Amino acid sequence: MLPLKGRMTEPLEKPGMPPAPVGTYRLETSPRMIAPYAGFVSYQANVDQNGNNIVGDAANEPSISVDPTNGNKMTIGWRQFDTWTSNFRQSGYGYTTDAGLTWHFPGDLQPGVFRSDPVTNSDETGTFFYLSLLVNTFCGDIWRSTNGGQTWTERSPDGAAHSGDKEWFTLDRTPASMGHGFQYQFWTGFFACTSGEFSRSTDGGATWQSPINIPNGPVWGTLDVASNGNLFIGGGDEGSSFWCVRSSNAQNPAVTPTFDQITTVNMGGSLIYGGAVNPGGLAGQIFLAVDRSGSPTNNNIYMVATVEPFGATNGSDVMFARSTDGGLTFSTPHRINDDPINHNKWHWFGTLSVAPNGRIDSVWNDTRNAANNIDSQLFYSYSTDGGVTWSPNVAVSNSFNPLEGWPNQSKIGDYITLVSDNTGADVAYSATFNFNPSRGQHEQDVYYVRVSPTGIATPTPTATPTATATAIVTPTGTATATATATATATPMATATPTVTPTASPTATHSPTPTPTPTGTPRATPTPRSEPTGRPRPTPPPRP
Repeated sequence: MLPLKGRMTEPLEKPGMPPAPVGTYRLETSPRMIAPYAGFVSYQANVDQNGNNIVGDAANEPSISVDPTNGNKMTIGWRQFDTWTSNFRQSGYGYTTDAGLTWHFPGDLQPGVFRSDPVTNSDETGTFFYLSLLVNTFCGDIWRSTNGGQTWTERSPDGAAHSGDKEWFTLDRTPASMGHGFQYQFWTGFFACTSGEFSRSTDGGATWQSPINIPNGPVWGTLDVASNGNLFIGGGDEGSSFWCVRSSNAQNPAVTPTFDQITTVNMGGSLIYGGAVNPGGLAGQIFLAVDRSGSPTNNNIYMVATVEPFGATNGSDVMFARSTDGGLTFSTPHRINDDPINHNKWHWFGTLSVAPNGRIDSVWNDTRNAANNIDSQLFYSYSTDGGVTWSPNVAVSNSFNPLEGWPNQSKIGDYITLVSDNTGADVAYSATFNFNPSRGQHEQDVYYVRVSPTGIATPTPTATPTATATAIVTPTGTATATATATATATPMATATPTVTPTASPTATHSPTPTPTPTGTPRATPTPRSEPTGRPRPTPPPRP
């Protein structure tokens, strides 16, 4: 299909420069970043073989997956730039076996191959999958890991999974479903490998059916499967139109999938490309998730989008809508970020995940505390009543400048992700905490942080982690080259949610007091020595 009038005429991903010259990568290192903030601790994931930061590279657009049988095992895929001077990117990945305290970055799926738009997922047994786009052709393929993300095997030959720009996939984890184990994928149809917008694999990603079209041609979204095997796709038109599209027969291997329900969803505004906080990319895409908890909220469908509110000409909010009738109708949009309305503020990269017990977790980047309306912190909120009410927002990271560290691209990716369990959620996000003195600004890196409604968020693996080669490090203490000078890191007091919100007939609540921006310099977190892990029960398998 052709792009809509007035919409983008070129893909978000496009070919560019050649790889970095041999011998220019992983030469200079510094201590990896461990950035504590108000009880939450962010751990750098894109580190070298010795656990150190790689000076001069860049990493963004992280996608995290967690082994549902063992929460200590996780993997993150990201866009890996071996040098910030080039936009040549590869399929970076890292893994942890100690609940995120330490990360290992063995390399790329295919070193020297131009890849992008990483999306990871896992089945109910803990097998990880990685969808990766070959940018030169807009064709994708699926990779699989059966050892916790330590090594990967290409399931489909290069480009055989079809795909297109901003592709996403999910899989059916419900054992009773006819389509158990099936993988479903959709992408932007007018920047595609061959044709269509949707494809299905019935053999774990090894082969894929010929692509077909999705009604309305939704873009920049995600998809999920209900406990009855029905597939739901959430996407939009790059503007203010959003849809939830259902296929009831995608789970039937004997038929070509059809789409039998298309519902218009009001998200309270329009998607944003080229916003001030991420000039070369999206302010956020559309995330859809289905509740499979078996509780009274079972099979509820939730959508989150980062939008410029109707009537505004600047800034963005993280908006939420829900369906309790199988996607037939959706609620009015609900604003998750609870600060006073200020269209100079950006709440961006909003995403969500549903826990096995039905709790909804959401994280996003937020400029509410920044006098320059650019410096951002990761924020967190959750709902225990199916999204009717949300907990007071909590900042869970130090402030960072998203306009630094650009790897010959004017963006820090297009999304961040999280995976929920019964006690909290595991988050992968990009931030610019490490300072590169040779460049005079901070670097884009990938970080992991554990968030939780209880506020006890530090990862606590069952086994004691092995110390890296730099267990004790010294502060960088280098001033930034941005308009806001670096100061000594001082955590800002932030309220931690301790009261579960109660349901009300309206989807509104009173915002909690928000710290007033003071215009003080943003703080650069200091690399720390590794903490000692405390036992944490392994979360039960997700259905």
